[in-house]
Amino acid sequence: MTTNSPTPPDLPDAGSTVSEPDFDGIDLSELPADVAEKAKQFAKQTFQADLAKSLTAVARPINWRTLPPTDLEHELLELNGWVDWLRHAYGLPAQVVPPMWHRHPELLWELSALRQHWLFCFDPQAKGNQALAWHHDFSVARERLRDWVTISGTRLDRDRPTRITVWPGGEAEDWTEPDTTERPVAKRTDDFLAFVEEQVKARIAEQDATIREIVNIDWSEQS
Repeated sequence: MTTNSPTPPDLPDAGSTVSEPDFDGIDLSELPADVAEKAKQFAKQTFQADLAKSLTAVARPINWRTLPPTDLEHELLELNGWVDWLRHAYGLPAQVVPPMWHRHPELLWELSALRQHWLFCFDPQAKGNQALAWHHDFSVARERLRDWVTISGTRLDRDRPTRITVWPGGEAEDWTEPDTTERPVAKRTDDFLAFVEEQVKARIAEQDATIREIVNIDWSEQS
């Protein structure tokens, strides 16, 4: 009867000299003693600095209204990757996370909050029960997501912008009611990338307008 047990490593011959790795699997025995010591100290300091940096990076809520263009692009791409992982890991149907969630602010904000909560609960410094806390809140969030999807009207194979109830005499003069024409969902990834580009360009335009306004105010006060 044969077994598939792993073959043990070869043992050194009796009397042979074995040089063990000096630091983190790296053999420093060929280096002068002072150089090897400096290398070890440098590696330890680098590791401690990287660890401290990662442990102090606490997940914060994301305010999508105020992110600079570069941060906006980065966070959208990060959120998209996380949502894609989430729907695969938990087998979420389109009634909870539809393909075009990015086109609906209510879904984007909800999923963003859920991701930041996940980052906090699964942080290396989080308490052992934080994973359970996240799953509890995830269960509640799924019900809210179902409600958002039902209200928005987005589906697996078709999408339309969320309808907004117009208040008589309550809308800004330059506000335009969004087109709620329903469209088929075909190339989801292409649409997401186009969405990111649109949002970044719009944020740049907002920033430019704000800068021009500030400059004009300063100029008028000086004149």
